[in-house]
Amino acid sequence: MDNVKILAIVGMPGAGKSVAVDYLTDQGYPKVYFGGMIYKEMEKRGIPRTEDGESEKKFREQIREEEGKDWVVNQVVAETKDLIAAGQKRIVLDGVYSWTEYKILRREFPKCLTFLAIVVNKHLRYERVAKRPGRSFDAKAIRERDRSEIENLEKGGPIVAADYYILNNGTIEDMQNDLKKLLKEIEF
Repeated sequence: MDNVKILAIVGMPGAGKSVAVDYLTDQGYPKVYFGGMIYKEMEKRGIPRTEDGESEKKFREQIREEEGKDWVVNQVVAETKDLIAAGQKRIVLDGVYSWTEYKILRREFPKCLTFLAIVVNKHLRYERVAKRPGRSFDAKAIRERDRSEIENLEKGGPIVAADYYILNNGTIEDMQNDLKKLLKEIEF
């Protein structure tokens, strides 16, 4: 895995992870999407996705309960290794959820993995989530989602243990500029 660099993006809902990942994929970096593993498996099992995200939330927790907390990350590790075998040198991981996933990624990619946490002031994150098209939540729903992700999926650990942080309280352009600086700093 010489010269391979993997950037794992973490953060709470509405922090700006998707905006950051979209910027990176627009720069030509391939991504491996944790949520995509859930969607693929839901489709395989004939479980429809609901507009409110409730079926995804339930299945995300159910699959980890049935198959183990490492099920999603094992799919991600395999797909990432396939990309590396195909010659990819820079890969973005989108959506690490749990401490278990964090530890496995650190074990599997010890020398080439960097964690980036996207963070934002809570009131601003709640405002953004309430306004986002297609996946909006009201304040009560986002508080419940936060609670669920922190308590049931151990999402706080990867955020706290990240190597770098971007505070996303400004504009999209501000965050993109911060990403550009970080990419230069870590030679991504």
